[in-house]
Amino acid sequence: MRIELVTGDITVEQVDAVVNAANSSLLGGGGVDGAIHRKGGPAILEECRALRASRYGRGLKVGQAVATTAGRLPARWVIHTVGPVFSKDEDRSPLLRSCYTTSLAVAVELDARSVAYPLISSGVYRWPKDDAIAQALTALHAEPTTVEVIRLVLFDEQTRHTAERIYQAFDDGR
Repeated sequence: MRIELVTGDITVEQVDAVVNAANSSLLGGGGVDGAIHRKGGPAILEECRALRASRYGRGLKVGQAVATTAGRLPARWVIHTVGPVFSKDEDRSPLLRSCYTTSLAVAVELDARSVAYPLISSGVYRWPKDDAIAQALTALHAEPTTVEVIRLVLFDEQTRHTAERIYQAFDDGR
């Protein structure tokens, strides 16, 4: 498995699957979730509604993952996962790592060879970027997988530079 760190828009990634930092309702929202729903079109929402009507009547729980079509996105699938809200009083990092590992497991079930991830929980859920990057890398490196390329799509250059620094330290420590 190769991990790539890039700056960009996850909705234009040409991979087998993109991971959506989803709202628990699965019905869209702001940030990455809203962008994926807008660009992917109504087919994603249609499948999300079907999931809500069947297995996920109360929504998707934090740390879980489920796949739908990617609609008009260049990917084949969207893997939706709900990240935890950061808390100074409670260690929720296992839930954040679970977002990455359960999404990766879904990608393997789909036989995806390439997956693009956003930096889950680092936007409106206010997870500190340094730690969000460290949690993502820890989870992705710990999980055995048949996925060949994992791309962490970062919103801006500053975050990508931070990710490169953390990734280098991570690799040096292994």
